[in-house]
Amino acid sequence: MRTSNRALFAVALTAMAVGVAAQDRPESILPPGFGDPAPAPRPAARPTPGASGTPTRPIATATAAVLPRDPAGAVVQPLPGDTPTPVPIPTASPTPVDPKALAAYEMPDFARRSTALVGVSGEMAPDAFGDADGRYLEMLMRRTAAPLPSRWLSIALRRTLAARLQTPRGVDGADYAAERAWLLLRMGESVAARSVVEGVDNADYTPKLYQVAMNAMLATGDPAGLCPLADAGLATTHEAGWALAQPICASLAGNATAARAQFAAVRRRRPGADIDLRLAQKVMGAGGQGRQAVTIEWDGVDRLTVWRLGLAMATGATIPDTLYDGVGAQATYWRALSPSIALGDRIAPAEAAAAQGVLSTAALVDLYGAVAANEDSTSAASATADDLRTAYAATDPAARLTALRQLWGNDAPYARLVLTARAAARQPVAAGNTDVDRLVAAMLSAGLDRTAARWAGAVPAGGDAWAMLALADPDARRRFGLSDVQGYDASGHAEEKRRLFFAGLAGLGRMGADEIERTAKDLDVRIGTTNSWTRAIDRAAADGQPGTVLLLAAIGMQTPGWRGVPPAGLYRIVAALRSVGLDGEARMIAAEAIARA
Repeated sequence: MRTSNRALFAVALTAMAVGVAAQDRPESILPPGFGDPAPAPRPAARPTPGASGTPTRPIATATAAVLPRDPAGAVVQPLPGDTPTPVPIPTASPTPVDPKALAAYEMPDFARRSTALVGVSGEMAPDAFGDADGRYLEMLMRRTAAPLPSRWLSIALRRTLAARLQTPRGVDGADYAAERAWLLLRMGESVAARSVVEGVDNADYTPKLYQVAMNAMLATGDPAGLCPLADAGLATTHEAGWALAQPICASLAGNATAARAQFAAVRRRRPGADIDLRLAQKVMGAGGQGRQAVTIEWDGVDRLTVWRLGLAMATGATIPDTLYDGVGAQATYWRALSPSIALGDRIAPAEAAAAQGVLSTAALVDLYGAVAANEDSTSAASATADDLRTAYAATDPAARLTALRQLWGNDAPYARLVLTARAAARQPVAAGNTDVDRLVAAMLSAGLDRTAARWAGAVPAGGDAWAMLALADPDARRRFGLSDVQGYDASGHAEEKRRLFFAGLAGLGRMGADEIERTAKDLDVRIGTTNSWTRAIDRAAADGQPGTVLLLAAIGMQTPGWRGVPPAGLYRIVAALRSVGLDGEARMIAAEAIARA
């Protein structure tokens, strides 16, 4: 990049100058802690070489009983900074190892995966971050508070972070994968985070990746996923979680004697039948060590950790609702993605996850299909499933519309718009339909832009549906002006939505330069203001770096809801996305602002 490293690093520290508010910070649930202080760190014997030859900077373990909050506003515990992680010191006379014998158990070179390219999907180009400095990108990821207010920005960022990406200069490939997975976890994307973690061969793991891997396995409710890493994870990090994973893994492997001995050793270091040990015992029971039932009692437990959440999900233990009150929203999304959660208990988390972009429209509809087929479903859930079936499958359009209204209720939560997106697409275009705003918003929540555009001639000018179509139509050729923006009769918070409408039009290039300046002055939207964030996102756009643009867009949206997103910030985000070829994402984000503000 042409910008100096000093200027780049300053961006992450001053990005909040765009004026967005910090989001609420519930009590952390990451990483797992067991109350025992971490052992005093010893300097590493040698640095781990990075993908570009630059030494990695390992991070320390975190096992404090009370975890500090993220100063950047994230709702999870940040990974600690530059303190070296302990590295085991070899004994004075190690047992000789025959290299030829050892080679018989190792993968051949052609089967090994390089950390120069890590990820699981091809939805973004491998060079999505261009030649941006890796340390700068890692800082942006660490500074991004999540979840984000925009469903469509969250989807685009997930696709980028999970893609097969080139490791940038200045960082180790495994550490870079860890940072990507860590942000995905904070976004609620536990499955994607785990996929990125598992994209690195065990032999290439770094202390940072061990720490993130534990969180990823537990967030997906799969303690067995810790087993391939447990021995090396404990030797490398000395974290208490890896010590407790030892007996669990021995039990799951059918080694009862080792499991009992290892569990007894852990218990001696931590006497008492606390919740962490009882949950571990319950998981061990799944491996055949369940000679006596283990009862999980949450009395006296005042906080939820990822260890407790992960093991409870794995064993079907019910966590009291009060413990969820102090954790971040991402825990709700993890529950929505976990197949071990009872169907009835997944409905509310799944709707929340769909509104966030963690679940798709199809996944949410499938969940309600399972509800309809389950005789044990509650009457309320069954009634919703019945209405959904009618909204999608009834032959009479009027009956389908009535069912849609029943599902939406008076305030039409955004999750219900996502749920009914394709049912809304089945409604025939008809002028005078009083539900047109919600129909269009529902279709656009699933990206059905051309289907929604069929309504362009039937929506009243100046309404919300008209504004959303003006922003979302992929084939629009019309130029808008000050009079169009002034004529937008927005429902609800009219002035705020009018400013966001203008920001979207201007960012999408659907207004001339003179009209943009006139309208900006009329609405007092200072789109020309510059600061470190605007300069950074403009530079990333000019350099053709869609991944960097998306990260900086997330930095510019660190606010709990759309009403906290400044119009000038939305203008920069939409314009930058459009300039790097993400026109579809830009249009959907602009239209989402109208639907949700």
